[in-house]
Amino acid sequence: MTHHNAKVLLKVSDLQVGYGGIQAVKGVSFEVRQGELVSLIGSNGAGKTTTMNAITGLLPLGGGQIALAGQNIAGQGPWNLVQQGLAMVPEGRGVFTRMTILENLQMGAYLRDDNAAIADDIERVFSTFPRLKERRDQLAGTLSGGEQQMLAMGRALMSRPQMLLLDEPSMGLSPIMVDKIFEVIREVSAQGVTILLVEQNASRALQIADRGYVMESGVITLSGPAQDLLHDPKVRAAYLGA
Repeated sequence: MTHHNAKVLLKVSDLQVGYGGIQAVKGVSFEVRQGELVSLIGSNGAGKTTTMNAITGLLPLGGGQIALAGQNIAGQGPWNLVQQGLAMVPEGRGVFTRMTILENLQMGAYLRDDNAAIADDIERVFSTFPRLKERRDQLAGTLSGGEQQMLAMGRALMSRPQMLLLDEPSMGLSPIMVDKIFEVIREVSAQGVTILLVEQNASRALQIADRGYVMESGVITLSGPAQDLLHDPKVRAAYLGA
């Protein structure tokens, strides 16, 4: 899909992030337009997760700007960002293990008071993730890794975000679960949610994305339509094992 005319929802300009004396992100700039699915790919240690953590305020910026719909959001932290329509599914999922699946989903809607709509959204999450529906009264800690990933995504969607940040959603999942998670990401994108996907599985990420950025050693080295990157010899050699 082309989103050339859509407004820029997330704009990261000259982002610099250092911690522990290491400059992990060195002047990174990229944008995500409304309705797009954009993938940030690169090997482990390239700075992808650091970039995500800077966007969501978990790490302080050394320099640069982060804007959501034209508003500066640098350093605000996840709670404030959810109010502005930005939800994140962190690496390692972060579900509330001692709450049931249903309670986790209700927590995702904590900023809302439209109870009928919340109930509708819970049903929508359950139709997207039938496995969660069957286990709705089970404690989240008893779920498999893949089911916890689904729950974390479902919970993030309960805030009705304009934009969803996904950090390594396929990490540590079985091949069948990886297929399911990518199917769901595509489905959520088709429902109009703007997505920034950070993913080590470059070929899968580029197959579903509109555009991609390649990150190496804290800088962006390539960017373009996802299909172009998928067929780029440099990308294939480095990330697609071809």
